[in-house]
Amino acid sequence: HVQLVESGGGSVQAGGSLRLSCVASGYTSSDYCMGWFRQAPGKGGEEVATLFTDGSADYADSVKGRFIISRDSAKNTVYLEMYGLEPGDTAMYYCAAHSGALCSDWTRYNTWGQGTQVTV
Repeated sequence: HVQLVESGGGSVQAGGSLRLSCVASGYTSSDYCMGWFRQAPGKGGEEVATLFTDGSADYADSVKGRFIISRDSAKNTVYLEMYGLEPGDTAMYYCAAHSGALCSDWTRYNTWGQGTQVTV
């Protein structure tokens, strides 16, 4: 049974930082495309960061230079480090995964966590 569990959200002042964690179980996360998605009330969802199976990453323009996605294969965990947080970053953040190719195609992501709230 494939499962993702996020943690690390909270309330922080503008300019602060947080690190979100996503623990994967039931599969090896390094074999999967992994990413972070956020949803704010009254706004459309946004694909925040994508981690490709080769270790490269891609980011939404709104977070480039402020957020870093990374993977600890030994812990089967994906992180999202967030710096210089802004009120516009307030959202529910979800970890997501899929096992196929085309990590940049978010329509393929079929495993989702329950989300963790970030409030700035």
